Amino acid sequence: MTSHRERKRQRTRQAIIDAGADLFERRGYEGTTIADIADAAEIGTRTFFSYFASKEELLFPESDARVAAAVAAIEAREPADRPADLLLRALQDVNETTTEMAGPTARLRMRLTQSVPAVRGRALQEQLDAQLEIARHLQAAFPDELDAVQAAAMVGAFIGAVTGALQVLLAEPDALTDPQRLQQRMQAATEIALRPFLASSSGAR
Repeated sequence: MTSHRERKRQRTRQAIIDAGADLFERRGYEGTTIADIADAAEIGTRTFFSYFASKEELLFPESDARVAAAVAAIEAREPADRPADLLLRALQDVNETTTEMAGPTARLRMRLTQSVPAVRGRALQEQLDAQLEIARHLQAAFPDELDAVQAAAMVGAFIGAVTGALQVLLAEPDALTDPQRLQQRMQAATEIALRPFLASSSGAR
């Protein structure tokens, strides 16, 4: 059961994220300071830094949770599960618990990634860190099937497919009207991208 203190921390964290997103939309990323975000969230600047190291970091609030979901799916694998199956299951688990990848913050993040070098750099770092972490766990789970290079390639294809699908989906004018539909389309597109891995896995059984 979540403690009162933890719930308060979660509320404060979300208030910072919401304040930052609102200010980025209204004033632009460069026109918003950390002091502005702290003031809008009704906290001190020091408190901001106890939650986020920089203003670009608050645009990626669920990155750790998505990596954790992938690692959890790998650790909870069944004997018949294949590597690509687990990656797709992790994506499905994330989509069933949150619409973060199909919400306003996701669209804002995608737009700023394309236009702000600092955000683009953060996005690439998040993507690289996630790929290395997930690939390490995947290769360890299937040492007889995958070496480190193959695991990295599979996870890279997976993360690239999700990112590529979201870039197009979030650019659609009505993208945010039905987040669940958007997530279903992203899931389907990712499954298509991973078909070669699914086919080769099936043949290796």
